Amino acid sequence: MELDIDAIKRTIPHRFPFLLVDKIIECEPGQMAVGLKAVSGNEPFFQGHFPDYPLMPGVLILEALAQVAAICVQLLPEYQGKLGVFAGLDNVRFKRQVRPGDLLRLEIKITKLRMPLGTASAEATVDGQLAARADLMFALTDIQMGAAAQEKK
Repeated sequence: MELDIDAIKRTIPHRFPFLLVDKIIECEPGQMAVGLKAVSGNEPFFQGHFPDYPLMPGVLILEALAQVAAICVQLLPEYQGKLGVFAGLDNVRFKRQVRPGDLLRLEIKITKLRMPLGTASAEATVDGQLAARADLMFALTDIQMGAAAQEKK
C-alpha cells in the first residue's frame, strides 16, 4: 500500500510546518510502514538550527518516525480518528547528520499494539546509512482533533 500526501493528511492531523512525512511507499496497516521525507533547505527549523550549517534536529527525525507509526496504526479501522501521542522513547541513537537535500527513509515495525498503548522499532536512513534508530512507545487517545478531524470527513 502506498499513500500520497493527501492520503496522509486524511490519516493524521499534522499540518505544515509539523507534517514531516511526504509519502508512504510501503505499508501493512498495524504491522510495518516505510515513509519518505524530502529534507529541503526551506524547512523553517533551519533558520535557527543552524543558519551557517543546517542540520535537521534529532527530535524532528524521531517525530517523523512517530508520524509514520501513527499512519501505520491509524489505517486500521478500529484506530481511525484516534490521536497518537508519544508515551516514551528507548534506545535512541543518532548516527548520521541529516542535511538539506537528503531523502530521509523512515521505517517502522509495530512490535506491540494493545489499546491504548503501542510500541514500534524505528530506523531513519539516508542513502542506506543509518541516521537514527529508536524504540517508540505511543498512546492512542480519543481526544477530539478539532478542524483537522473535520477536514477528514
